[in-house]
Amino acid sequence: MNINDQNSTIIELFAQAGYQIDPNALSILIENNSSPGLINTIMDSLDESVLVVNPEHIRIGLSGTFVSSSITQEASLSECYRAPVRDPDYEDEWTWDLDVISDITDQSTCVGEIGEFVDHFRDRFTRLSELLRNRNISFRPIESLSRRTTGLVEGREEVSLIGMVSDIRTSKNGHRMIEIEDTTGTFRTMVLKKNKELFDRAMKLMLDEVVGFTGTLSDDGNLLFINDIMLPEIPIRRSTELGEPGSSGLAVLISDVHVGSDTFLEPEWLAFLEWLNGGTNTQNNGSIDVGDIKYLVVAGDLVDGIGIYPDQDKELSIIDVYDQYRKAAEYFNQIPEHIKVIISPGNHDVVRQAEPQPALPDNVKQMFRPEVVFVGNPAVVSMDGVHTLIYHGRSIDDLIATLPGMKYEDPVKPMIEMLKCRHLSPIYGSKVSIAPERTDHLLIDKIPDILHCGHVHTVGCTTYRGVKVVNSGTWQSQTEFQRRMNLQPDPARVAVVDLGSLDIKIISFK
Repeated sequence: MNINDQNSTIIELFAQAGYQIDPNALSILIENNSSPGLINTIMDSLDESVLVVNPEHIRIGLSGTFVSSSITQEASLSECYRAPVRDPDYEDEWTWDLDVISDITDQSTCVGEIGEFVDHFRDRFTRLSELLRNRNISFRPIESLSRRTTGLVEGREEVSLIGMVSDIRTSKNGHRMIEIEDTTGTFRTMVLKKNKELFDRAMKLMLDEVVGFTGTLSDDGNLLFINDIMLPEIPIRRSTELGEPGSSGLAVLISDVHVGSDTFLEPEWLAFLEWLNGGTNTQNNGSIDVGDIKYLVVAGDLVDGIGIYPDQDKELSIIDVYDQYRKAAEYFNQIPEHIKVIISPGNHDVVRQAEPQPALPDNVKQMFRPEVVFVGNPAVVSMDGVHTLIYHGRSIDDLIATLPGMKYEDPVKPMIEMLKCRHLSPIYGSKVSIAPERTDHLLIDKIPDILHCGHVHTVGCTTYRGVKVVNSGTWQSQTEFQRRMNLQPDPARVAVVDLGSLDIKIISFK
């Protein structure tokens, strides 16, 4: 085999696995007469973030095997390509108590430069595409389709691509046109309307979502007719795989307290506090022993804030935002000390509006007793080994506005879509402002036991592929804005989770 044929063969092997290869890395493989088996070994050693295989990856993949000394020389020239160290699995991070596993607080680095936007989307694409590659499908880079004339893509041969959705529209004949892009180029795809099941799935695709497609090329090679759509999706887990063996106790999930609003339901809130302190002033509490409650989790909007929407000051009972937090602290400091309180912010709180949001500032934290734990939005916490993804849920507005069949009265449906696309806010540039952090902190790369949201003021609870999906409602009655929008809140209800079985009960304080 001459050198050009050998180059082409190695490039194609990596392309079929979804990778590009740096010319220096290719030279090292040629020098060492690498076999297909050895190349497969190198691919198995690659980190999930890799798109371009460089000399450093070759050195790592061939560790323990005789390699030309040029590898060391090349590696020294390419340290800037060093693959990041993968985070340990949740199991390695859990402790038998409260543990904050991930949180943007004090980790934000973005200043809004163009390069940060590029890095943000590259990070999103890389990590989500790796989840799709785990299905053992030979996804091609879009660039490889330009080689059709060389015989690498033949006629109606089925091909698979991974891309970020950059444009969606319906053709004049009623077909669904979806343009995707990866780091190598863009490509047009089409779902024919005659395939109703597939067409309905295509109608739920969103801009900026990372998706896998399998299909056949048109005769000119410029269009992919889609036969299957693959989302990053979460795996199905059996009930025996849920939670953490040996966990015990209860966690109470709430959100959208809105202290300071003139529609804040103070009597119901005080009844809730009384119940936490051992009272029985509640309905339908079943066999819950409040003495077993170990955690209280707040998913954002602790106070109503100020200036969040026009003329908000006319609907406030406390017009100073810091007085609102002082009142909230007065309430929360009445919670029994054995209950660990975790508070995450929302869009009404005094943090930046762009997500991910850091924890509440120190001057607010100091109003609460020291045991209260403040985290950002989103955040992942482990409660006795049960990991809970806390997200206020503002992107639910975007999902309801974009996807057919979504409504505020059923908040778990858009939350399930988050799990399917493995991202808390997949649409960039809509109602939710997203900070261009170099790492996409809204991506769901590790599967939680519980996804806990709020924001929409309605209660919902279900199980999706083993994940408990909970929206915990509000402590605010219908606002004037909600009245105009014909939105009916579902206030003064809490979700109580058994950390041993992950069974959930909804308790009403109305």
